[in-house]
Amino acid sequence: MTPNLPPPGYAAPLAAEDHPDQLRGDPDYMLTLARGLHVIRAFGTRRHPQTAAELSRRAALPRAVVQRCLHTLILLGIAEQHGRLYVLTPRILGLGYAYFSSTPFVSLAQPVLEELSATVNETCALAIMEGHEMLYLARSEVNRLLATSMGLGSRLPAYCTSIGRVLLAQLPEPALARYFATVDLQPYTEFTLITEAKLRAELVRIREQGYAVVDQELELNVRAISVPVRSASGKSCGAVNVSVKAARVPLNRLTDEFLPPLRQAVERIGEFLVA
Repeated sequence: MTPNLPPPGYAAPLAAEDHPDQLRGDPDYMLTLARGLHVIRAFGTRRHPQTAAELSRRAALPRAVVQRCLHTLILLGIAEQHGRLYVLTPRILGLGYAYFSSTPFVSLAQPVLEELSATVNETCALAIMEGHEMLYLARSEVNRLLATSMGLGSRLPAYCTSIGRVLLAQLPEPALARYFATVDLQPYTEFTLITEAKLRAELVRIREQGYAVVDQELELNVRAISVPVRSASGKSCGAVNVSVKAARVPLNRLTDEFLPPLRQAVERIGEFLVA
């Protein structure tokens, strides 16, 4: 049976715990600034123009508030309006550049990713979990796999990605319960797991084996394997994956051939972490 796939441009609502109005009781808290940043995040990473109504839904903010934020972003040159649709401009990149250029973890990890990518001759990436999504910090691409281009700062849902699952598996039960209570589980392909029971069972298996394999759940003909990056204290701080075309690379090669060098790479990256 064909699943009810999300429409083009669909983006799940942002995590409820990230809603800017939760801190409005703090007298020094700038609610307007927080709401503006929340609207920026609501654009997501799918690069489809959004209407004010769509942004309002995803940000869980009144449409009038979203429209005022959009008006301000347009005046600042951060957004543009085309009829009923809104898009971010390249100027938004300046907000993230400072992070990527000033974080040693990212710059030190990049050569390791490139070496891993050259070893397995496949695309590799480093990401962390933020809210319900994976935030990509570094990438070494051999062949473009996903239909949507994945650059630094791109986001993907955690529940149907290998990096997301391997990090969800590290969460304590209270945090995992909050995740399932608020995440919008949408089927991206006919293979996407979208029930809490099945996902929890998979997370138990991932936790026991120390790695995650996701097969065509985000996009057809794409499978990936991920291993968490741990600091010296054992804290999980991110994960690295190897992504491949399913038609070209059978599942057993992920664990038999790619897992050993992947584990070596995350150990080297973990040495850069002090906490």
